[in-house]
Amino acid sequence: MKIYTKTGDLGETSLWGKAGMKRTRKDSARVRAYGAVDEANAWVGLARSYGQIDPELDHMLETVQHRLFSLGADLSNINPERENRINESHIADLEEWIDRLDGALPPLKKFILPGGSSGSSALQVARTVVRRAERRLVSFLDDDCGYAIQLKFLNRLSDFLFVAARRANQLAGRDDVLADF
Repeated sequence: MKIYTKTGDLGETSLWGKAGMKRTRKDSARVRAYGAVDEANAWVGLARSYGQIDPELDHMLETVQHRLFSLGADLSNINPERENRINESHIADLEEWIDRLDGALPPLKKFILPGGSSGSSALQVARTVVRRAERRLVSFLDDDCGYAIQLKFLNRLSDFLFVAARRANQLAGRDDVLADF
C-alpha cells in the first residue's frame, strides 16, 4: 500500500459511514475539528518523547493518545447511527486522573504561565490545541449535533492536560510561575 493516494490533491478528503465513503472539503468544519484533535495527539506524543515524566503519567498520556485516535474516528464517521468510540468511562478516567495528579500538586490559587520543562510546555500546547478542537467541534455541532460526548471529552481532556503539565514540571523539579498581570 502506498502512503500517497493522490485523492486529496484537489482539496478534498474522504469520510466514511453507513452509505460508504463521501468526499468533503479539507477545510470543512468537521475536518478542521478532527484535524485539531490529530494535532493535539502529536503534541502529547512530543511531550512523552522528552522522557521527563514518570511511568504513571506516561501511561495516562499514552492512553489519551489512543483515545484521541478514537475521537478522530468518531468525528470522521458520517453514519447517523454510528456507535461512538468515546464514551462516559473515558471521561470518568480523565476525572479520576485529574483528581489523582492534582492531589500531588501544590494548591493553585493564581493563574500560571505555560512553560517550565520541555514536557510540560508541550503538554500546555496540547491543552490549547484541544481547546481549539473543542471550539471547532462546537461550530460543527450546527451541522451534526450527535457529538455531545466527544465535546465533553475534549473539555475534560484540556483540564487533564493542564494538570499533567503541572505534574510534568513537578517531576522535573520546576515550580509553577505565577502570572503577573
